[in-house]
Amino acid sequence: MADEGEMQSLVVRLRTVEQERDAWRSRCAGLAGERDSERETAQRLRGSGSYRLGRGLVTLARDPLRLVRRIRRDQVVPRRRTVKRPLPARLYVAIGLDLDRLRDFVQTVRRRVLVEPDHRAVVLTDNAGFSLLRGSGLILEYLADRETWERHRPDQPWDVVLSERLSRLYAEHDATHVSFVDPERPPTLPELLDTTPPGRTSLQQS
Repeated sequence: MADEGEMQSLVVRLRTVEQERDAWRSRCAGLAGERDSERETAQRLRGSGSYRLGRGLVTLARDPLRLVRRIRRDQVVPRRRTVKRPLPARLYVAIGLDLDRLRDFVQTVRRRVLVEPDHRAVVLTDNAGFSLLRGSGLILEYLADRETWERHRPDQPWDVVLSERLSRLYAEHDATHVSFVDPERPPTLPELLDTTPPGRTSLQQS
C-alpha cells in the first residue's frame, strides 16, 4: 500500500511539472509574439518620415555641426578613379663596363631613382655578368659585346645591331631620354641628378 501511495504522489508531481511547463511555454510564446509585434512597429516607425524628421531635429539640437557634416557627406558625388600613368623611362647605355664598374653604376642609378623618383631606369649592357645585378630593382637589358657578336654573327655589323636594339628598347619602354655612359668614367650621383630635360639625349664620351 505504501508503494502505491508513493507512486500516486509521484504521478501527481509529474503532472504538476508538465502543467507548469506548458504554462511557461504558453507565456514564452506570448512574449515572443509581443516582441515580434513591437519590432515590426519600431521598424515601421524608423522608416516613417516623421521619425526621420524628429531624429534630425534632435541631432540638430544636440550637435548642429554634425548634422551639417552628414548632409554634406551624403551629397558628395563619388570621385572617378584616375588611372595613374607609369613614370617615363630613361635608357642608360652602359656598353664596355667591366662587372665592378657596372655594379657601381647600377647602384648609383638606383640611388638616383630613390632620391628623385621621376623615371624608370632601363640599363642596356654588354656585360654577360649582368644577371648578378638582377636584384637591383632596375630594368636590365643585355646585348652581346662587339667581339662576341662579330665572332658568332659576322654577317651582321654590331653597330647596326646596337642601333636597332636601342630603337626597339626605346619604343618598348616608351623612353623619353637616352644616356650613353663613358665606360672609363661612369657618372656620379650628383651628375645623374643634373640631367638633361626629358625628351633630349645626353651624350657622354664613349
